[in-house]
Amino acid sequence: MFGTRLASGIVLMAVTIALMVYGGYPLFLVITVVSLTGLYELYRAAGIEKTVPAFAGYISSVVTDILILNDKYELLVMWLVFTLMVFMACYVVSYPKFNSGQVTMLFFGIVYVTVMLSFVFKVRFVQDGHLLVWFIYIGAWGSDTFAYCTGKLIGKHKMPSELSPNKTIEGCLGGVFGAALTGFIFAAVFYNNRNIWWQLPLIGAVSSVISQTGDLAASAIKRNQGIKDYGNLIPGHGGILDRFDSIIFTAPVVYYLVKFIILK
Repeated sequence: MFGTRLASGIVLMAVTIALMVYGGYPLFLVITVVSLTGLYELYRAAGIEKTVPAFAGYISSVVTDILILNDKYELLVMWLVFTLMVFMACYVVSYPKFNSGQVTMLFFGIVYVTVMLSFVFKVRFVQDGHLLVWFIYIGAWGSDTFAYCTGKLIGKHKMPSELSPNKTIEGCLGGVFGAALTGFIFAAVFYNNRNIWWQLPLIGAVSSVISQTGDLAASAIKRNQGIKDYGNLIPGHGGILDRFDSIIFTAPVVYYLVKFIILK
């Protein structure tokens, strides 16, 4: 099991590095596919993945990504309102086939998965995006590694949450500190000619906190739906949402922090 998880993790990291370095439309297309897959997993958890409203959601997801890519935000709001109306129309026409929780999940998925993940290519497309985009992963995967190691070494006090029986306060703090330290080293290596020594550690620390929130939020959804994993697409890791649950939260946070404290 560990070997499978390690191998798939290495492949996933290699693909991620290649996409982040190259950027452009390949990154956009992959994020769009990842969003569609994540949306399918979320809808499957609610038992609606192969219904007519779900297919309307898949179409809406693709259009949403295209509008975000082209900065068509006025049209995006109109499209999201239209999408909600379509979902509600399906709800009314097919009543009582779907319950209100399932219909809510349809629209929630568009925002939670598609809109949130779109910030990965939004960060990559800003000035110095080929460097700054890594803070999405430092705050998510990097922070998780630091938290795990710290928790194993010195973790004693359990987190006050039923969602995290194995997480410790020391581990969570270790994740935040590790992400901040990585940000400081990153600034020293790649921005040695610019006064940016405090911004990147701050982005790392904040994204770590948000990352851990995203991880617990995904766990809460799974527990409410009575499932262990969202899928088995990634051997040893689960589904797309099991691996990208933290990135869903860190991507928009990193984007706005970069916009407000670095590119201001």
